[in-house]
Amino acid sequence: MEQIRINTTQNVALGYEPAGVGYRILAGILDQVFVIVYTILIYWLFFTFVLSKNYYTAETDNTETYNAIMIGILILLLVPAGLYHLLCETFLNGQSFGKKIVNIKVVKIDGTQPGFGSYLIRSMLRLMDVTLISPVIAIVSIAATEKSQRLGDIAAGTTVIKLNSDISIRDTILYQQRPDYKIVYEQVALLTDKEANLIKEVLEFCEKQDQPQHLKQLSDKLKTKLGIENSKQNDLEFLYTILNDYSHYRFEN
Repeated sequence: MEQIRINTTQNVALGYEPAGVGYRILAGILDQVFVIVYTILIYWLFFTFVLSKNYYTAETDNTETYNAIMIGILILLLVPAGLYHLLCETFLNGQSFGKKIVNIKVVKIDGTQPGFGSYLIRSMLRLMDVTLISPVIAIVSIAATEKSQRLGDIAAGTTVIKLNSDISIRDTILYQQRPDYKIVYEQVALLTDKEANLIKEVLEFCEKQDQPQHLKQLSDKLKTKLGIENSKQNDLEFLYTILNDYSHYRFEN
């Protein structure tokens, strides 16, 4: 199965395997359980603490008004259940609670971040998958398409990937820091992910090729850009400190 290349927020392309039928069915079952539990809980709370109260009066107009208000409140409380997937994927960065448990996520085929429009299209066509069209069609579509897409995915340009649990932090530009780590150069806040990634690539290349002159060039350019003067570190130490500082800055922010 073809891997999908996803650009991380650290400007590093990582390969992911599309989530197969089993993962998506399991996530779907879990999501359905969450929706059912939420719906039952809302109905129970509503009928226990609202409709059990005797607010009816002898005046018909008041009774009808009360009924209308109560129905409106109930509908509002049930809206999250009806929009479960749209709300979850929008606010949980492409995941529902079921997807989080199964460790899968919605992404764009081109590697960009899905927007609200993509999630909306997926949610609207989900109704066709589970109501107007047999769910079997969605399962066959996921199994048969190269990137494991159902109709909603095809229309939105998305798919669902398995999140790799074995990707090391070293595969990105970031290095996990000690909790007590102190930033040496506060100016790293001026750097972008792209610039930090370039620093990492040049640093690793120069170390392997033993090219200290390029390390010095990079170090001098950074000092000029960031306004750093009188650094007592050598070029190699300085660049590693910059990367460590930037990593700590990104983890904290």
